[in-house]
Amino acid sequence: MTVRLRAHHLLCLLTYVGEGYSRAFTANYDVIAKRIAAGEDIRIVAGPDDICAPLLGGPQPHCHRESVRKRDRLAAEAVAALLRRPIVPGVLLKLEKADRQRMRTAFAAGQIRAACKGCQWHALCSEIAGSGYDGARLPS
Repeated sequence: MTVRLRAHHLLCLLTYVGEGYSRAFTANYDVIAKRIAAGEDIRIVAGPDDICAPLLGGPQPHCHRESVRKRDRLAAEAVAALLRRPIVPGVLLKLEKADRQRMRTAFAAGQIRAACKGCQWHALCSEIAGSGYDGARLPS
């Protein structure tokens, strides 16, 4: 199988520690983190992805907002430059250990966080990155 991810979730995965919008959301996210850690491929998508799925049944899910699409664009640009490969809808990639380590180093240094500006999870992610990613569900 393949995990479908929007671009900014490549950044969110780095600091995901089990916090989220609801129990269903975090249970789903835990499964996705395990699948990626096990080596499953990721397909970049435009719009809501497998992480968004538990939120889509609610009233006015934020997953469709322009601010979230902007976050995707900024994250795609940053990750593409860092990993030196395209991060666009349709691309299939595998986040190897070395990729995750490079991303985490750049994230902690603030080099790939333009997409995070204004995000409600910004402070938590900063704390997790500052702790050396202690408790992150996606292993380095």
